[in-house]
Amino acid sequence: MPSWETPPGQLPPVASVQKLLRALADPVRLEMVRRLATHPAAEAPCSDLYEGLTKSTATHHFKVLVEAGVLHPVMVGPSRGHRLRRTALQEAAPGLLDALMAAMAREG
Repeated sequence: MPSWETPPGQLPPVASVQKLLRALADPVRLEMVRRLATHPAAEAPCSDLYEGLTKSTATHHFKVLVEAGVLHPVMVGPSRGHRLRRTALQEAAPGLLDALMAAMAREG
């Protein structure tokens, strides 16, 4: 396991609702979450989760989502990636992720 990867049992709890909503309020971060939520494995390499951003900007957005308890940094094949913490999110804020994804799907 790479030094930057947190073991599943040591992940921080999902943040308070206010911090969670603040993290998801940014359109770039919400799109990153949408891409993971619709990915069959709910994990993907970092580069699959954004377009048109510098690496440093993307890293900042990933950090905010990890600190809010939304993402878990993992290795995806030979690359750094992220896994959506769907179960933890559902336990902390029941229905939030599903409601956000449904609203985004309606908006097209």
